Amino acid sequence: MAVSAPELQSFKADFFKALAHPVRIRILEILRTGDRSVQELQAALGVDQAAVSQQLAVLRAKHVVTARKTGTSVRYAVRDTAVGDLLDVARRIFNNQLAGSRTMLRALQREARRPGRR
Repeated sequence: MAVSAPELQSFKADFFKALAHPVRIRILEILRTGDRSVQELQAALGVDQAAVSQQLAVLRAKHVVTARKTGTSVRYAVRDTAVGDLLDVARRIFNNQLAGSRTMLRALQREARRPGRR
């Protein structure tokens, strides 16, 4: 069965929506270094267990993370290591955007210091 272009675009958008939360991004940054339990994530993030569990549920529903039961706890891991690459690329894009903003800010500051400017 062929997938239509709108279905494919929707699939892509849903993936990025799963990443579109500060706690979920931080969870992925932590999980890229290795699997963690909810309690470990909670301690690292400084948010309550319910918030961590809720965000993990979103990531699991979109197949971004996996869960594995070990004894009485559940360990979470990034499903695809390419997610770490995606976070790295995003960081470079953000750095480039901020570098452009800093350049613009410096130009505005120089302009404000010119003689005859009020």
